[in-house]
Amino acid sequence: MATNVHHLKIREKIQEFKFSLKVYPISFIGKKHLDKGDKIILPTSILENLSNVDTVWPLLFKLYNENSLRKTHCGVMEFTADEGCSYIPYWMMQNLIISEGEKITFKYVNLEKGCYVRIQPQTEDFLKISNPKAVLEAKLRNFTCLTKDDSIAIEYNAKIFWLNIVEVKPGNAISIIETDLNVDFISPSFVPNEKALWGENPEKTNEKNVSKKNSEESSTIDSEIEKIQKKFQGSGNSFK
Repeated sequence: MATNVHHLKIREKIQEFKFSLKVYPISFIGKKHLDKGDKIILPTSILENLSNVDTVWPLLFKLYNENSLRKTHCGVMEFTADEGCSYIPYWMMQNLIISEGEKITFKYVNLEKGCYVRIQPQTEDFLKISNPKAVLEAKLRNFTCLTKDDSIAIEYNAKIFWLNIVEVKPGNAISIIETDLNVDFISPSFVPNEKALWGENPEKTNEKNVSKKNSEESSTIDSEIEKIQKKFQGSGNSFK
């Protein structure tokens, strides 16, 4: 008896999957609420092409602006964007230094689960919230990942607060989906008053005065850090 043997062609999985798309604010398609997190909208064709890629869900992507050399990472909300276009949170566009309609590179990535992040509020206003730790924990539930050197925007009581991501572990970008994350805070940055620090004529520096001024600023910074540490006590936060 003859036996028919069917040879099945197994399609090899693509090891690297990247593409370029034009970028527009997510508010353009009436989804401004997504500005509160880091999820983007991509075209249907991207989802179809992902069938050829070894992926881990939920999907995470690296966004890279080749002109400014800025990068960030994000998750995906849905695949309903117009072909050739992507819609991302406006704060993310500011991080990448891109304008509406510019093209950037997207790359599928599999990030490690994070265990640590150091955050720096850009202003004192964030510290005046009655319970900033609880607010941060709640707002980070809208995020899938964090990238070192990013500045993320969170909204609370109709006000936008910018937070610098100073450090993450492990690596320079982490997934914060279903992970226990230890959060550390540092004081908002201080900008020394050059005139007060160096005097009227910088070329005739009074080293004694400079030393005294630096000592005063150091004490101020130490005081601010102590104040923050009192507000943010605890070993870590669980974002699940």
